[in-house]
Order: sequence, then structure tokens, then C-alpha cells
Amino acid sequence: MTVLAAVKAKLRGRRTGSSFVADLRSLLRERDFRRLFATRLISQTGDGIFTAGLGSYVFFNSTSFPNPASAAAAFAVLYLPYSLIGPFAGVFIDRWSRRQILVWSALLRTGFVAATAALVGSGNLGVPLYAGVLLVLGVNRFFLSSLSAALPHVVAEDKLVMANSVSPTAGGIMAAAGGIVGLGVHVATGSGRAGSAVTLLVAGLCYVLASLVARTMPRALLGPSYQPGERPPGRVLGEFSAVLAGLAAGARYVLRRRGPAAALGATGGNRLLYGILFLMSILLYRNYFYRAAGANVALSHYTVLVIASALGYACAALVTPRLARVLGKPAWITVLLAMAAIISGPLGETFSQIAFLIIGFALNLAGQGVAICATTILQEEVDDDYRGRVFSFYDMMFNITFVAGAGLSAVFMPVSGRSPVIIGVVAVGYAVTAAAYWLASRLPSPEGGQPLPAGPGGGPNPSASAQRSSS
Repeated sequence: MTVLAAVKAKLRGRRTGSSFVADLRSLLRERDFRRLFATRLISQTGDGIFTAGLGSYVFFNSTSFPNPASAAAAFAVLYLPYSLIGPFAGVFIDRWSRRQILVWSALLRTGFVAATAALVGSGNLGVPLYAGVLLVLGVNRFFLSSLSAALPHVVAEDKLVMANSVSPTAGGIMAAAGGIVGLGVHVATGSGRAGSAVTLLVAGLCYVLASLVARTMPRALLGPSYQPGERPPGRVLGEFSAVLAGLAAGARYVLRRRGPAAALGATGGNRLLYGILFLMSILLYRNYFYRAAGANVALSHYTVLVIASALGYACAALVTPRLARVLGKPAWITVLLAMAAIISGPLGETFSQIAFLIIGFALNLAGQGVAICATTILQEEVDDDYRGRVFSFYDMMFNITFVAGAGLSAVFMPVSGRSPVIIGVVAVGYAVTAAAYWLASRLPSPEGGQPLPAGPGGGPNPSASAQRSSS
């Protein structure tokens, strides 16, 4: 080993052993990252508050009990339609100023939230309410996809793993914290539909603040980027055929790249199984654990499960950067999915609240760890010209599979939510997903014959990427 190689190895060892706090401090020195980070945190706090207000009204209503079919239908109405058209948003994200998307989509959500709050206050639980919520969440998906596509413009490539740990994970924690705050607002304002409506309006205020923070960033900061002399795309509304062609090109692009395609598959498998257990948890707390005690008691105990899940998100940020560097991102994704299989099976079969708190912690640790690694793989291995479209595919995979899991399991799930067979199927499903992802990530890439040689932390080797693009 040469002296230079020894020095490089020593530096890599120091990097692997660096602490989460030191890495976070390094990221927060970057002014542009801080502003993008703050935009996410404020907006996702609002998301948590909005979810608390809506969930308490729809699923923990004192006058009704949810059943599997109605709960799954609610998920489908809220997530499926805009997920099916989600890839179109990616084409817009690759054409329009991402900073402007953040500013105006946050303000647009505020208006939709106000309309939804009015419907909740009037006691509406039908199509108009779901239409209002669909608009809020649809714009939010657009917002979050823009945040992910913008991150490489404010963070150096060698810090993307850490940035993907801090940003989405901290956003998830703030969403959970916002949910807890939202439940507090709901109780403080008298519960019932009036409390839910006020809670939704508080979420709208968070979106206004997120828009103001996003506005402090330069308009061109977050991309999309164009090469010198390259002509930016024309108006999207006048180029509908170009939009469709762009979507097809984005699909072909990602399918030719084994790493991004496998990451999307792992995300979909994880979310499919998580959707099953999410539906089960609502039914268990409302209809099994606390059916006789009432909706408010059930909701208060379900809040404990939300807290356990938030702690799992937090731990993902602590352990994923280091272990992804040591093991490589594909191996760490495989370990996380295998862990989910091992924990969900034996503990789930007990149907005790303590066991489900542990499962909530573990599955959110696994899910967020997979999300951190998958997002980083997409950012490292997808060109900026395609990044918006690929992240919209990621977003679609994230939501459609979640709805599919809830919908498929609703056919077989009892009203109480207690089903040992479904728990067993979920555990086996996690194990199969882990094995399938590991095998897929090891196969040769259709484009270029072999995957790119791994650089430090399991990412692509920059020099290999340059050689591939020049050939």
C-alpha cells in the first residue's frame, strides 16, 4: 500500500467514525441548506398538525367506528388519485423554478386547508371533504418532491447521505411533533368537529410561514440547471405531447439503471407492507384495545404509538449515515428490511400494546432508513435533467403501494384488526422484499453491462461515472 493510499484509508476511517452531531453541525454551516431545511421543517410540522385534525375527525369520531373497507377507501381517496398523476409533477419540477414551486405551493395549500376546515366545521364527511383533503395532499406531494430534487443544489455530493438523514428524517420527526401539538390543540379547543377545524387552520398558518422562508432563497438557487447555451424547455401547457414523451423517457432512464430501479422496488415493497400494519393499528386501537373506553381514550393511547414511531424516525437519522458508509447503502437497506421481518412476526402475534409500540418504533426506523438510502441513491445516480421525474416516480411508488397494502388487506382483515394470519404474511413479505432487493441490487445494470464501482459509503465512484459518460 502506498503512502497516499494509507492516508486516504485513514481519512475514510475518520469519516466513518465521525459523530452525527459533527456532521449535522457541518451541514448547518451552509446558509442555503439551512433555509431549505427550515422550509421543510415548518411545512412538515403543518403536515402533522393537519393529519391530527383530519385523523381525529375521520378515524376517531365519537359517533362511529371505522371498518377495514371504509378506512381503506379513505386512504384510496386521499392518496391514490394524485399518485397516479404524480409523474406529471416531475416534468414541471424539471422545468420550473423549484424555489417558486415551494413558495406558491405552500400558499396554495393554505387556501385549500381553509376550505377543508370550513367543511369539517359544518360536519361534512362526504365527497366535498375528501376533495378538499385531496387537493391539500396533492399539492403537498408536489412540494416534497421539489424539496428532494432541490437538495443536491445546496449540499456537496459527499454530504448527501447525511443531508438525506437530517432533512426527511427531521421532517418526519417534526410531522410527528406537529401531530402531537395538533392533538393538544384539538383537546384544548373542545374536541369534536370545531376542535378539528381549528386544528386544520393552525396547520394552514404553518404553510404560510414555510412560504415566507422559501421566499428568502434566490429564485435560481434550487434549479433546474441548464448547460451553457442550452435552451430551457418551453411552456408545459403548450407542450403536452412533450410532457408525455418526457415521462416515457424518465421511465426508460430509470429502468436502465439497476441501482435506482432496485431502490424504487425496495421502497414500494416496504410501503405495501407498512400500509397493511398502519390500517391494522387504527382498527386495533379504536375497535379492539379501547372499544368500550371511547374515541378520546383510544386517540390518546394511539398518540403514544405516534411518539414511538417518531423515535424510530429519529434513530434512523442517528444510525443510517454511519452504517450506510460501513456496509454500503444496498446492504443496509437489506438489513433494515430483514429486521422488520424478524420483529413484526413474533411480536405482532402477541397483539399486545407494548409489542405494537416496539413494532411501531422498529418499522419506522427501518422505513426511514430505507428512505434515506433510496433517496440518496436516486440523487447520486440520476442526472439533474431527470431527477424531478424520478422523484415523482418515487413519490408514486411511496403512496400507491401504501394504499394497495391497506386495500388488499381490508378484504381479509376483521373489524377488530386482530388477525394472526395477516401478521404472518407481513413478516414473510418483509423477508422476501429484503432478499429480492439484495439480488436485484447485485445484478448487472442493463446500461453499461456492470454497476458502477462503489465509492466510499456504497455510492458510485465519481471517476467511473465520468468514464461511463464519456464512452
